[in-house]
Amino acid sequence: MKWKYKISLPNVNPQLIHHTQMYIDSEIIRRSDPRVPFKTGNLKRSGILGTRIGTGVIQYTAPYAKIQYLNGRSNGQRGRKWTRRTWISDGKTILRNAQKIINGGR
Repeated sequence: MKWKYKISLPNVNPQLIHHTQMYIDSEIIRRSDPRVPFKTGNLKRSGILGTRIGTGVIQYTAPYAKIQYLNGRSNGQRGRKWTRRTWISDGKTILRNAQKIINGGR
């Protein structure tokens, strides 16, 4: 199961864009953690191990990840479409902090 996004900022240092991309990738994984369905922890680990930080692609590689993402049961905060729900609830904060990285901490 993949979740893709892309940052495009003309006239910004490509190294700074990559650093910002790394921040966004790791924040989405970190903030999605409490929403990922959890039985043995393999699904959660597959997102950490299957994602190359800085690519803009969050990938959960467990064989059942797509089924869980689209059709899984919800149990409290954990349940289907965890990255989407994370982006809806925390996306503005993540982007605000990403903008600070681009602005040099300002």
